[in-house]
Amino acid sequence: MRPKSQQITNLKLLLFVVFLAFFLLFVLRSSMSSSQESIPPTSQPRTSNPTKEVTATNCSQACTKIPRSLTQALIHYTTSTITPQQTHKEISVSAKILEEKSPCNFLVFGLGHDSLMWSSLNYGGRTVFLEEDEAWIAQIKRRFPMLESYHVTYDSKVNEAANLMDVGKGPECTAVSDPKFSMCQLALKGLPSEVYEIEWDLIMVDAPTGYYEEAPGRMTAIYTAGMMARNRKEGETEVFVHDVNREVENKFSKSFLCEGYMKKQEGRLRHFTIPSHRDDLDRPFCPE
Repeated sequence: MRPKSQQITNLKLLLFVVFLAFFLLFVLRSSMSSSQESIPPTSQPRTSNPTKEVTATNCSQACTKIPRSLTQALIHYTTSTITPQQTHKEISVSAKILEEKSPCNFLVFGLGHDSLMWSSLNYGGRTVFLEEDEAWIAQIKRRFPMLESYHVTYDSKVNEAANLMDVGKGPECTAVSDPKFSMCQLALKGLPSEVYEIEWDLIMVDAPTGYYEEAPGRMTAIYTAGMMARNRKEGETEVFVHDVNREVENKFSKSFLCEGYMKKQEGRLRHFTIPSHRDDLDRPFCPE
């Protein structure tokens, strides 16, 4: 999820939207706190103790203060000259779902300059990032130690995509199971244990690297995201795949997240809503 060159207009729009969202959150929190603490004038007891009045005022100010993590996000994105990898319109698709579901569990394949934004938009929830480059993780952690990230090793390569597509059609890959114990070659089995234990409400696949033949590609990440969604006990999982203009992301998202589950495509981003398959074992891998 490291940055690519984008037009400066997209950056300005993104910064404006992020700032506006945080500003509205601040106003909402302020108004809610004020309404809860206010007492009608007719019933408010008189007091001659100025210390209590000052304490109450300070408490009210503290309760409506913007959290430090959101303050850092505002400062970072208003001073950064780095353009995020996704466009404003693409980001808006995921941001809309986060607005409805946060605080929630959000799993992101990839770590980059936009990670602080995703974590902030899921304020109060748990956002976990999976990254292939250990040196890059160390660099981002020095700047944003509050982000939760883990190193992941991928054994696949882009030039193996055609073979893996055939493998994915086998019964061991279409049977719903925990990816950690799956017999399918496409399933990622070396992730941190808690990644398998948590039921993710949103999953974003924007990594690993996939733009050259020897790169690991996103075949296994896309398949595993889909299987995690199907294997949850109940409910639905929102899955997003970026760079669907590329052959691997295009074909694998259609095959393993299913065109029938696709809700929207904006630019290079696709959004799928995948229901649990464990509550209906007769449900086909893809809707007919």
